[in-house]
Amino acid sequence: MLNCNNSKLTKHASKRMSQRRIPATAIDLVIEYGRVVFTRGAMIYAIGRNEVKQYKIEKAEISYCEGVQVVCSMDGVVLTAYRNQSFRGLRTGLGRGRYRPRKSRINRFFQLSR
Repeated sequence: MLNCNNSKLTKHASKRMSQRRIPATAIDLVIEYGRVVFTRGAMIYAIGRNEVKQYKIEKAEISYCEGVQVVCSMDGVVLTAYRNQSFRGLRTGLGRGRYRPRKSRINRFFQLSR
């Protein structure tokens, strides 16, 4: 496990950061100022336009981190980082509804079980 300024990184995260030219300071800023979404057993931190606007008022310069998303385990270890302007994938559970059998299958089951 490697150490970023304040975060622990996996070898995979370190390799991806260098490939995608994401500095270690950006990872720390995203974790500190970004929104967090709990999904698929991980925490995803992300900075979008809203965060850049909000923290610009508070005099924090995070505009170069816009679009950076950081995936962390529940232990706080950084698994990977990437740039993505679309936050559609961060919505938890939307569009991935549970399987519900059609009424005809339910009716057929109850008729057979009587």
